[in-house]
Amino acid sequence: MNESITNYKEVYTSKQRVVGELFYIFIVIACLITLTGLIWSIFDFIMPEGKFELFLSLNLGYQIAIVAGFSAGLFFLLVFFFGLFKKGRRWVTKFVFKIKQIEEKYKNRLDVKIAAGGLLISIILIIIGMTYAIVQDMLLGPSSGSPFSGILESFSGGNWVLFAGITSFAFLAVTLFMIYFWKNGYYVILKIMGLLEKEEK
Repeated sequence: MNESITNYKEVYTSKQRVVGELFYIFIVIACLITLTGLIWSIFDFIMPEGKFELFLSLNLGYQIAIVAGFSAGLFFLLVFFFGLFKKGRRWVTKFVFKIKQIEEKYKNRLDVKIAAGGLLISIILIIIGMTYAIVQDMLLGPSSGSPFSGILESFSGGNWVLFAGITSFAFLAVTLFMIYFWKNGYYVILKIMGLLEKEEK
């Protein structure tokens, strides 16, 4: 068996590996949704209405070719992401569960604990505040004056799918970052304060 795979199974528990695999699968799903929304949005921009009617008006040969073309692209992406599955899940698992080792003399410093806790709480509040503000602006009418106000009213089908994909990516990125910072915030603050000479390999 490959040494890196053996080491991966020795370092992380089965539950941790499952979590890493699930996060990778969610990332793949978000990527597929985003790509679908992007392609759909491009078609919406080129031809806002009548796409499906135009497709139905084509002869059977063109219809088969178009469906087969989209299917080929989908299967190519699935094969591509499946090929990256082992590396992807190992990277996600390592990012989520690896805990940085700290020298004994730097452990249990109250000032660093306070700084790490305060920074984590501040980041959470910033994310919550920005999310609430943007969503509220998007739900309001154009009269509110915000650049995001009333934007949902102009969304096409492709825009909605693209928005769902980007939102999924953002949620996953924030979740992974918060988990990482929750486990390694103390180490990060020490690095920022210049108390560690070099990063743990």
